[in-house]
Amino acid sequence: LHKNLIGSAMAGSLGGFNAHASNIVTAVFLATGQDPAQNVESSNCITLLEETAQGDLWMSCTMPSLEVGTVGGGTSLDAQAACLQALGCKGGGATPGENAKKLATIVAAATM
Repeated sequence: LHKNLIGSAMAGSLGGFNAHASNIVTAVFLATGQDPAQNVESSNCITLLEETAQGDLWMSCTMPSLEVGTVGGGTSLDAQAACLQALGCKGGGATPGENAKKLATIVAAATM
């Protein structure tokens, strides 16, 4: 399973790898002032679900080309800025890129 799924993804196979993220990515993008045209590359993802040795479910979502920002563009619109504020992602953050990384994590979590 891992060889087929991950190996195919790394080899550049087309068609998706266990997730159809585009609807979720677009919804979050519109709500947070992102460019919805970036949906195509930003929706590229791989989801994995595995049973741990303890019998728990382990799940991951890898989105290697997710493009988000928390400063400029549509992020300054009132409704979108309010959404970013509610998510704790408005502005650049204490460290440059900190809030963008947090927003990317939120998008991946929503995709799961």
